[in-house]
Amino acid sequence: MTTQYLRQFSLIVATAAGNGLELGSLRCTFNIRRGDIQTPNTCDARIYNLSTNTANLIASPEFTQLAVKVGYASPSNFALIFAGSLKQVRLGREDQKNSYVDLTAADGDEAYNFANFALTLAAGTATPSNAVQAMIANMARAALASPTGKPGGQAVSAGYIPPLSSNAPPRGRSFFGAVKDELRDLAANNDCKWSIQDGKLCLIPNTGYIIGQQPIVISPTNGLIGVPEQTQNGLEIRTLLNPALKIGQLIKLDSSNINQYRYGLTTAVAQNLRLKALIDLSADGTYYVMRANHFGDTRGNDWYTDLVCLSCDAKVQEAAVQQAAIIPANAVPRY
Repeated sequence: MTTQYLRQFSLIVATAAGNGLELGSLRCTFNIRRGDIQTPNTCDARIYNLSTNTANLIASPEFTQLAVKVGYASPSNFALIFAGSLKQVRLGREDQKNSYVDLTAADGDEAYNFANFALTLAAGTATPSNAVQAMIANMARAALASPTGKPGGQAVSAGYIPPLSSNAPPRGRSFFGAVKDELRDLAANNDCKWSIQDGKLCLIPNTGYIIGQQPIVISPTNGLIGVPEQTQNGLEIRTLLNPALKIGQLIKLDSSNINQYRYGLTTAVAQNLRLKALIDLSADGTYYVMRANHFGDTRGNDWYTDLVCLSCDAKVQEAAVQQAAIIPANAVPRY
């Protein structure tokens, strides 16, 4: 992304059939929280000074979908940053002059909360790939009959899924209960984490990333704001709002200025070594995007993406950490 001026914004609320309203020309503020964990991504948006008829129309049960796109003047720099289903619409006023409509939406909420299934895969067919496809099919059906009472929830389809084991157990395999619980077990057994990104089920290896994409370069001349901060949660980076930054992909931080984390002197040595292994800085500036929070104001100054990243080769070896600390395996850290 080279052109980062002349902001572009689109916010669409729509029915399940795809008939919607484009509200991006009005003043909007938004806060979108995305992560690589299974909890659904969320969006809070506020649209100012709608007519009473339009505000009431958006609050009606027919409107169930929300999509947000952002970017800049170049068409190639304009892309989706959120797609989900509306959970709540609230009408209010800031003062006597300015009214607003607040929208709260979640990505894959129906599939996450209401998808259940009872399935048996025959012997020789109970591979992880077949199980994932069956789970996606049940998630898609959950969007068509949501217990929330709203018709037409968000449909879920297949996103990025790495090569999974092709080994099938000699016996059949039964699945029963919430899809999210079965999917959590399947992901753990295949050393992955799962999440729903813009209505697509994604599996990302715990020690890997989305392959097939070039790392996005972030530098002081390419959108970097301030100085990256190494924290106990990872490397925190602020950039100009960039729709190309996706969960699970790689970035290339082209900056030698990083505020480094101070480890506690009162913390056990093993705790510091374990933390260092998790948040260690990348030697070549390559990082994995773990969190991406987009927020902005179409009539204000806010227009940023906050990232929390890990070194792409970060991996904790518990046994190695304990050996390096020269403490028994069953020792309890002291603070």
